[in-house]
Amino acid sequence: MNRRNLVLHARSSIERGSKSFARASKLFSKQTRERAWLLYYWCRACDDLADGQDHGHGMSTVPHPEKTIAAMRMMTARAHGGEQTGNPPFDAFGMVAQECHIPKYFADDMIDGFALDARGWRPETEDDLFQYCYHVAGAVGCMMALVMGVPARDHELLDRACDLGLAFQLANIARDIAEDAQAGRCYLPADWITEAGIDPDHLLEPAHREALVHLVNRLCDLAGSYEASARVGASNLPFRSRWAVLAAAGIYGDIARAIRKSDGASLERRIYTGKIKKLRAIMKAFGQALIKSAGRDRDGLWTRARATRLP
Repeated sequence: MNRRNLVLHARSSIERGSKSFARASKLFSKQTRERAWLLYYWCRACDDLADGQDHGHGMSTVPHPEKTIAAMRMMTARAHGGEQTGNPPFDAFGMVAQECHIPKYFADDMIDGFALDARGWRPETEDDLFQYCYHVAGAVGCMMALVMGVPARDHELLDRACDLGLAFQLANIARDIAEDAQAGRCYLPADWITEAGIDPDHLLEPAHREALVHLVNRLCDLAGSYEASARVGASNLPFRSRWAVLAAAGIYGDIARAIRKSDGASLERRIYTGKIKKLRAIMKAFGQALIKSAGRDRDGLWTRARATRLP
């Protein structure tokens, strides 16, 4: 499939899989926008393969998850090496990886996150939680930074890009606590759960509601800290990329803020931002993009340097 057709397929995928990212991506320059779509197309396909979904919907049991992960690694490696796989999302990744010089280890890191899910893994500590968030979202943030033209040697900016991925994933986890629990998954650290006096096998019991809401709010607060760090990094991007990143940060940040304000309602219904709120976030981001944020250090924040390779 030629580049034009891959871009068209990628655009369709992002519009089906994430209206928030689709809307924010339109703020990029044409070249960056197309490359972001190509990268998203592959990320979305890997996520769907790992979770038995269709564009993030309808999670189902994957019969042989280890084989699925192995096939994902194989096709990604072939595509990264410049081969045509005949699988459009993977060919899209190969194309953007070649154009933007994306190191293969970032792709491997993302797939490692899906391998954790395939093993039925659960975080024991807060550090484990950040490790998982890095693999499934922080590594993607780093790849997106390369798509936007950030040099691979600029570790400070890559750390900030990783922070945005961490913020997004923490918000996702906070939003999906009930849905994940019903699917037999839990991304709250075990030591948080123990400290809160919650029975991990009966997470959603009414008796645990107040304590669980406290943990959800804790996730939202962490998401806010990493969002703030990422906003500093956005100041170093070209204007249109800065605008797009700040818009995405605002849209997803508003989800975390709405969850926190819901006082536990997120455990009964899915929290999302509507079209009007997204447009407001985009307009607000335009004003923010005109003024570069003052520097802010990352003291106390988890860093991707602490991520370990999985066996």
